[in-house]
Amino acid sequence: MTIEDNPFFVLGVGPDASRIEIEREAQKLLGMLELGFADAQTYATPIGPRPRTAEAVRAAVAALRDPHRRLVAELWARHVPAPTAKAAAEPAAPAPARAGLRRALGWRP
Repeated sequence: MTIEDNPFFVLGVGPDASRIEIEREAQKLLGMLELGFADAQTYATPIGPRPRTAEAVRAAVAALRDPHRRLVAELWARHVPAPTAKAAAEPAAPAPARAGLRRALGWRP
């Protein structure tokens, strides 16, 4: 399991969500994806937005039904920094060129 395919991120629920809440959210997302709603097309991760598919939603629910896989997903979801609005809204800035790195960091020649 990687951070971007953590079942809690795919479903958009917190690690404290009950099994019923998870099942309801999955059904809602599957319906929204079927109808082509834009809000359901992506989900937030700590490393940026990712595309959501019906297969990913089904796989996330299946993973959370297994107690061991849910525990692992909970640990990752609880200890990963939350996605920020800035990270979700804009792409990462390119790294400064090596020659100008010191100047970019505030060093003087």
